[in-house]
Amino acid sequence: MTQRQRPKLTGEKIVVVGLGVSGLWTARYLVRHGARVTVSEMNHKADLPPAALKELQALGVTLETGGHLAETFLRADMIVLSPGVPQDIRPVCAARDKGVPVTGELELAARLIDTPIIAVTGTNGKSTVTTALGSILENAGLDVFVGGNIGTPLMAYAYQEKWADYVVAEVSSFQLDTSDTFAPSVAIVLNISPDHLDRYPGYEDYALSKLKIFKNQSQGQYAILNDDDERLASFISSSGAVVLRYGFEKKEERHAYVENNQIVVSWVDSKENRFDLKSYHLPGRHNLENLMAIVLAAYAAGIGSSVIQRGINQLKGLPHRVEHIRDFEGVAFYDDSKATNVDAAVRAVSSFDRPLILVAGGRHKGGDYAPLVTASQGKVRKAIFLGEAKELLSESFDGKIPFLQAEDMEEAVSMAFSCATGGDIVLLAPACSSFDMFNDYGHRGRVFKAAVERLGQ
Repeated sequence: MTQRQRPKLTGEKIVVVGLGVSGLWTARYLVRHGARVTVSEMNHKADLPPAALKELQALGVTLETGGHLAETFLRADMIVLSPGVPQDIRPVCAARDKGVPVTGELELAARLIDTPIIAVTGTNGKSTVTTALGSILENAGLDVFVGGNIGTPLMAYAYQEKWADYVVAEVSSFQLDTSDTFAPSVAIVLNISPDHLDRYPGYEDYALSKLKIFKNQSQGQYAILNDDDERLASFISSSGAVVLRYGFEKKEERHAYVENNQIVVSWVDSKENRFDLKSYHLPGRHNLENLMAIVLAAYAAGIGSSVIQRGINQLKGLPHRVEHIRDFEGVAFYDDSKATNVDAAVRAVSSFDRPLILVAGGRHKGGDYAPLVTASQGKVRKAIFLGEAKELLSESFDGKIPFLQAEDMEEAVSMAFSCATGGDIVLLAPACSSFDMFNDYGHRGRVFKAAVERLGQ
């Protein structure tokens, strides 16, 4: 299939792999447009949402659970992978070798959507930037769909068939892995640091996956990137898109930088503009990096300076992203459960100047914890580790920073408070995924918050 060519759906045998939220919306769309759909799911039927099972039955979808049947994949006319499904599993590889087209939910949706797409990726900060951009565009009077990896899949937008002025989409590396023609009008890469090394052979493979967001762009489109990020600073576009770079210091070929508590934008072939930061209060250098990306993307979408300034003034952090929970007996508690990798935890630790008690741990993702140890030295008085990675974290911190191990979040919060003194901060910045003990990072953050709120009761 060529660029922007819509796939043939009517009468086609299409296998949707994975019954998550994107898989369900994909199945809905395909059935509506006449495809014969099979959903293949590794989990057993008893572990799947009853409402989704009932709906698939009503739609006439064939459901295969408890594993993937190779013959189903080999007989398909097309296979659509949900983002959480690796593309190198055996039945997918066998079907691809036979010539069966394999695509992903993002790629399929992009071929079906005519709306200009602003796509945001990066190791950290994607959800914050996606949400803030959507808000600024809406404040400019535009009709905007905000979704993608942040929550509502793009296939849900395609299904409604009511086009907005812009789609602002958070995009993961997993989604980009299965994209072939995806070419957003504005593509943003915020940063690239080691993550998901349990799924990629190495860091460079992961980085190349992120950079794939720029691959199919062309003239008239924009590629926005963080020029302070070592991997991104060396990027050279071969697609014809206009490259917009941002960083903290003024440098040649940078289009946004920080000076005198202002963001200075030197737009392409245009006069300089300045945005005041006196009403901007999100902590941390990383949030200011993200803000420069937001400003450049808003410019690329044609948003006026006054609307952008108002968006800066009103910008608030999202839940579980260095979120202040409460102060209790002089100790401040912050939830950064979204810090699911080492770099995010480093950024969280670096956001504070007060002494820290760090709560970390979860499911190991293959990264090296040494950068977190380095960032913690001189800042973290004691660390509390829990989850599957607590032994690995303990080995990394041993002899450098004192630590304790907890069995669950309740005990971790209690230990952290016991170690803290007035003026300290207790910071949840796990540096790991949540899936060893929790449903997701939001669940982990809510359990942390509940434990904090029970202190003193």
